[in-house]
Amino acid sequence: MLPQSSSKAVVARKLTKSYVTYLRRGLFGRDKKVVKALEGVSFDVNSGEVFGLLGPNGAGKTTTVKILSTLLLPDSGEAYVLGYDVVNEAVKVRRVIGVSLSVERGFFWKLTGRENLLYFGMLYGMDGNRLKRRVDEVLKLVGLTTMGAEDKLYEEYSLGMKARLSVARALLIDPEVMILDEPTLGLDPPSARTLRELLVKIAHEEGKTVLVTTHNMFEAEILCDRVAIINKGRIVAIDRVKALKQKIADRVSLEILTMLPADISVSSLISSIRKETGMPSEVFAENGGFRIKIVISPKESGEITSLVLKLLHNHKCSVKRVEIKEPTLEDVFIQLTGKTGF
Repeated sequence: MLPQSSSKAVVARKLTKSYVTYLRRGLFGRDKKVVKALEGVSFDVNSGEVFGLLGPNGAGKTTTVKILSTLLLPDSGEAYVLGYDVVNEAVKVRRVIGVSLSVERGFFWKLTGRENLLYFGMLYGMDGNRLKRRVDEVLKLVGLTTMGAEDKLYEEYSLGMKARLSVARALLIDPEVMILDEPTLGLDPPSARTLRELLVKIAHEEGKTVLVTTHNMFEAEILCDRVAIINKGRIVAIDRVKALKQKIADRVSLEILTMLPADISVSSLISSIRKETGMPSEVFAENGGFRIKIVISPKESGEITSLVLKLLHNHKCSVKRVEIKEPTLEDVFIQLTGKTGF
């Protein structure tokens, strides 16, 4: 057991993990391939904070939280939750964590929300009035009683209700640390906002530590006290969002809303912009058109804007709007990794 620090709820040190996969070769052949999911991942999570593990799909987020949840063994490295070793003291770790790796997985469709929680509470060793009281508490905390959904069959739940019930199950044993993998994935904006507000309340008002994974830049920016950016199995930055954005304080975001003619593809437009400016760009569908985004130095803004507008004119693209904005967490990710999209 690691000597417990009052300020560190989770400690990860040089975690590595590899998987063996097979690639099809011809009709019957296959080639063995080793995929390195984690390559020396290290970070700390402070007690009572919402900590975000941010990265694209395949970056190593889920592998990391599975190791911290004792569901997966690392190839090397160490990890501790409240001072307990996740490998050698797995049982003790499970007694202090609440885990949600999928908002839909593991529930019984023909049971109500309340009945599902009672069942899982009994599996956790809870019983009698203590269990009933705790189920009532977490149902109220996640808002299912307010919605009148606690006694509805799980098969009648919306995705937002399922997400709330998943958090309720993670809260059943009143854990000190909550580990949630993509908790708002697939939720509509109102449900996602409600769940984020709940997680902030759990951390800041009840003093619990919340570790979430996400590939949603906006979510990380408004939800997390601190963020670790992970890419290709490596941590590339850890800090508060404001501090991370300060790393590219000398940058601005050039955004142009344009309409593309039918004979111009998005991929060819991106290629042309990169060739003309020498900089990576992103293109997003927006309001029936496309929003082009390039992170640049303020000193270059005039020159780069002129180059891109000239390029768009040559491609017969109509320009609807041109804006210069402050950098976002997404811009930080692009600058640190060179990756232009999730």
